[in-house]
Amino acid sequence: MDFKSHLELAWKLNLQYIAPLILMTLVMAVAGFLSIGILAPVMMAGYMQSVLLMLRSGREPKVQDLFSEMRLFLPLLGFGVVVFIAVMIGLSFFFLPGIVIICGISFVCLYMMPLMTDRNYDVIGAVKESYKIVSGEDLMDHVIVAILFLGITTIGSSVFIGFLFTQPLATIFLLSVYEKKMDQMAVNQHDSENQPPSPRADQNDPDDNITLKYKA
Repeated sequence: MDFKSHLELAWKLNLQYIAPLILMTLVMAVAGFLSIGILAPVMMAGYMQSVLLMLRSGREPKVQDLFSEMRLFLPLLGFGVVVFIAVMIGLSFFFLPGIVIICGISFVCLYMMPLMTDRNYDVIGAVKESYKIVSGEDLMDHVIVAILFLGITTIGSSVFIGFLFTQPLATIFLLSVYEKKMDQMAVNQHDSENQPPSPRADQNDPDDNITLKYKA
């Protein structure tokens, strides 16, 4: 995977749409804080879909996009509650199991959100498909993607208002990888559908038929 090209594209688009991206990120953070995190998952879904449309067609992100995926409010809220409980159980025993659970869920669900907004998967279907993608033959590539995404996001969050710049940068990078992966999967599916059928295992070789005739 060409990580350099994905990072360069993310940097370029982040600068090109810096004003609307910062405004949208700020509104998402404030609304998430005021709602005690209840609106955070569904707004992140709208955020990602808005960035994905920007990536595909150059559509400028808008604040109202944050609430464009409200149909996913209950499924994402339920999923968030389950994840929260699992993490709390892990942290209550020892600190390390909780961290392992967080890292594992973050990796398995790396592409869950865009699969739900872009491909209309339900929560369970999106988790399964995301796991199928990250655990495939490009496993190490997706590990690096997850590390870069979480690393950029974490670095920005550690600096005052730094997340306003790093959150969109990390999101564009992740969705650029997602878009490339979806294109590859579509090409592979098309090739497999147009591949000529292999000879049937029970089909006799012409020479065998000739041999049988002579034996008869």
